[in-house]
Amino acid sequence: MSDIAVRRAEPRDTEPLTTLYNHYILTTTVTFDLEPKTLAQRGEWLAGFAASGPYQCFVAQKQGRVIGWASSTRFNERAAYDTSVTTSVYLAPGESGRGGGKLLYSALFEGLKGADIHRAYALITLPNDPSEGLHRHFGFRLMGVASEAGRKFDRYWDVAWYEKAL
Repeated sequence: MSDIAVRRAEPRDTEPLTTLYNHYILTTTVTFDLEPKTLAQRGEWLAGFAASGPYQCFVAQKQGRVIGWASSTRFNERAAYDTSVTTSVYLAPGESGRGGGKLLYSALFEGLKGADIHRAYALITLPNDPSEGLHRHFGFRLMGVASEAGRKFDRYWDVAWYEKAL
């Protein structure tokens, strides 16, 4: 784990983060996006984060290479939800189970301290034992499962809803 450095995401991370996310779009059900993202789309996404407040993004680097990120984004567009965020963590193939997810979420939740956030939510496509374990480790609790909530790869998938008090 000591060979992984975590820092705030920067515009220079757009390309590796796009490549990483597109891998998940094209090969997994971890995200329900169906079409790969362009650099411009992910650049716009990355520009939506700040060094403080509710919407932040951190990247993990190993030997100078971006291997993952964790972010907090808008939970819902309606104003009453402004004190809630959705959190996500993604790691490059082969990096799961090596501590990067814990380092990223630790940095994210530390960065969110003092922000006007009451709850964090995570949606996890099932099955995904590693992600569920990571979220439980950080104090998320299972709120329920939405059955067949999304369709990808010609199949319907259940989604677990997790919640964390902040």
